[in-house]
Amino acid sequence: MSDASVARPEAEDGGARQVTVTLPDGATRTYPAGVTGADVAADISKSLAKAAIAAKHDGRLVDLTRPIERDVELALVTMRDKPEAEELVRHDLAHIMARAVQEIWPDVKVTIGPVIENGWYYDFDRKEPFSTEDLERIEAKMREIVALKDPVTTEVWDRDAAIRHYEETGEPYKIELVQAIPAGEPIRMYWHGWWQDLCRGPHLVHTGQAPADAFKLMSVAGAYWRGDSRNPMLQRIYGVAFRTKKELDDHLHMLEEAQRRDHRKIGREMSLFHMQEEAPGMVFWHPDGWTVYRALEAYMRRRLDAAGYREIRTPQVVDRKLWEASGHWEKYRENMFIAEVQEEHAQEKRVNALKPMNCPCHVQVYNHGLKSYRDLPLRLAEFGSCHRYESSGSMHGLMRVRGFTQDDAHIFCTEDQIEQECAGFIALLSSVYRDLGFASFDIKFSTRPEVRIGSDAIWDKAEAALEAAARAVTEDYEVDPGEGAFYGPKLDFKLTDAIGREWQCGTFQADFNLPERLGAEYVTESDERARPVMLHRAILGSFERFIGILIENYAGRFPLWLAPRQAVVATITSDADDYAREVTEALKAAGLRAEADVRNEKINYKVREHSVAHVPAILAVGRREMEEGTVAVRRLGAKGQETMSLEAAAKALAEEATPPDLKG
Repeated sequence: MSDASVARPEAEDGGARQVTVTLPDGATRTYPAGVTGADVAADISKSLAKAAIAAKHDGRLVDLTRPIERDVELALVTMRDKPEAEELVRHDLAHIMARAVQEIWPDVKVTIGPVIENGWYYDFDRKEPFSTEDLERIEAKMREIVALKDPVTTEVWDRDAAIRHYEETGEPYKIELVQAIPAGEPIRMYWHGWWQDLCRGPHLVHTGQAPADAFKLMSVAGAYWRGDSRNPMLQRIYGVAFRTKKELDDHLHMLEEAQRRDHRKIGREMSLFHMQEEAPGMVFWHPDGWTVYRALEAYMRRRLDAAGYREIRTPQVVDRKLWEASGHWEKYRENMFIAEVQEEHAQEKRVNALKPMNCPCHVQVYNHGLKSYRDLPLRLAEFGSCHRYESSGSMHGLMRVRGFTQDDAHIFCTEDQIEQECAGFIALLSSVYRDLGFASFDIKFSTRPEVRIGSDAIWDKAEAALEAAARAVTEDYEVDPGEGAFYGPKLDFKLTDAIGREWQCGTFQADFNLPERLGAEYVTESDERARPVMLHRAILGSFERFIGILIENYAGRFPLWLAPRQAVVATITSDADDYAREVTEALKAAGLRAEADVRNEKINYKVREHSVAHVPAILAVGRREMEEGTVAVRRLGAKGQETMSLEAAAKALAEEATPPDLKG
């Protein structure tokens, strides 16, 4: 039965039962029960009736035609409401795309089509592969469907009727989905014109509300049905969509720019690193790449030292007993690399694991010797080398690897110290991000996941403490339900790069569970034993991934202090070879990473080659510079060059190359 056709119930006195609708501005209106958001919009104004695309009932996004059967806080959603509008547009376009595919190829079987970041995908069972020309044809058909302004309607069916319908229409995947819906949950059907799909909703009012000029089909990939390699291989079509053509154009430009900035491409051009089949997901750092790594590591070490952290080092191979005690063996084993060793004189093999994280080992350092309340907070830091199994399909250059090094630290403190430690960490993180070129970041507060360790009482305490600490610093954070770590809630920090992409890097996690599981204690002021709180925190996340982000943020044009080769002295003529070497040594003496290029090549060739390699400063020297004791400085990206004395050039470059934390 369609939602829009629900009969309005009668009150006991024979009149229509009334409901009170409270609008966002606090105003209230009374209507007969069964009124819809569309009715309310029309009652307010013609323009709102035309602009409304959905509604919110007590904060929950629903169809504009969903009947209101009780008192409700009602918000009417329009295209101005960016998050809700984008979700609706993308969801409807997924259905419109599936309809277009079946109108063009009626024998194609449909499966699922969820909304994802910036768009959607839909999986199809089709014998022939979709081609680029097919995507163009589908797009054209989608625009035809949008132009039709076909109504979007919905009904709730019983299970048998739904299965019977899909048996008649030959949609085996939909039958499987219906059968998987738990008993008692509604089985909702949606129609976009004649085309029907199983869906929770909500959706737009008609197909014409989807912007015809603000979507694009991007690519086709293979995907197993329900992610299981034992199931059929399907074809997944990806699309992106926005509210306006300008937003789409901006996104497509960003993708082009992201491709130009791809750290894998720039990494090859600058010879920073490589990866190969013999060590999947592991990085081979080249000299220039390792120089960047070491410069970043040295910077982070100085910042941590100044903030009162004490650096430690823990083993990489650890017996399973510790992972069992910590809870990682049960919750994380599938992501761990296992190493079995036949110990001498042992009756059975010893099972070890390469550590996927550092926390249990840090507790062992804490536990070595009894701690007093006077020792807290104790901040233990480690540039810890970790290994985690990632599927081959999920690995991506430096961004997702199997072997990585974290800028990891754990703070052992009392409950009363959580707030001050959180504030101190956020201040440190903010300063580091600014130094590295990221002016802004967002905070997400992630609460308990379904799979977790510890009692609800402990989680209540941890969540309350961490949220209070975050609120003491800022009110500007977003709650992300169910996305906490399995041992505790967390704050995640997302920075924004030069082309507007968000990267989750930093984290701050409150853990009341691990200290208890691993027996961490301290002696209180009243000479009693108590458990410390363990605060897990990282700023970069991992060096590998963060360097990948830096490469793409700067498009390989690192600030001078991070650049692997800060200056190249290139000769114009061979007469200046000795002078070029003299200049190079003077730059090195000033603390710069410099080298001489005295090859028998034309200066334009040298400049072009070093520019492609993103060398920040090229100092050209010939006979005139040699005679005058000068250099012609050409900066990366600049059109001209500046002639300076060697002394002035060395001083200026050395000052610029000073790491930000060491500048006065």
